[in-house]
Amino acid sequence: MHTGPTAQPADTANAPATRTGLPAGTLRLRNPRYRVHPRAILWWTLRTGVFWLVVILAQVAIRVFADQPPSWLAVTLIISATAGVLQVVVEPQWRYRVHHWEATQDAVFTRSGWIRQEWRVAPVSRIQTVDTKRGPLEQLLGLATVTVTTASAAGPVEIAGLAHEDAARLVDELTATTQATAGDAT
Repeated sequence: MHTGPTAQPADTANAPATRTGLPAGTLRLRNPRYRVHPRAILWWTLRTGVFWLVVILAQVAIRVFADQPPSWLAVTLIISATAGVLQVVVEPQWRYRVHHWEATQDAVFTRSGWIRQEWRVAPVSRIQTVDTKRGPLEQLLGLATVTVTTASAAGPVEIAGLAHEDAARLVDELTATTQATAGDAT
């Protein structure tokens, strides 16, 4: 369905449906075809970096301005700085390798996360709404997040880190596909 100019093909090939023993046409979890936009690495780096900067600066402020800062604060500052640096360096790269997506005439497939990874498939017949959101950093970097709301107790399917143009095109395509699909999305 969607093959935007900035869509990055995944390194993995999709396994044929016959390997599972399921009838042809049966939806199942599989490796989605596209990576998110490479600028998503910078977006995740900045988000994580800002969080850890606030945590570390708060601890430094207490050490500097308190008359008698707690002795354990030096230990938490070292732990925070170490965890912050590791997360800022490792998490964005790892997320980029994990985050994949694909939209077909039948379903939306996603894989996301970094420590706890989630694979999702949302049949088009179950899609209720398709939305785009862009926070300040996403706007600055030309990125967007597409949210596909379904009749699922697991909640909406999100594809974060798409180029804004690709997100707009995907929303248009999913909207057209869901309107042409029979069913009541429940």
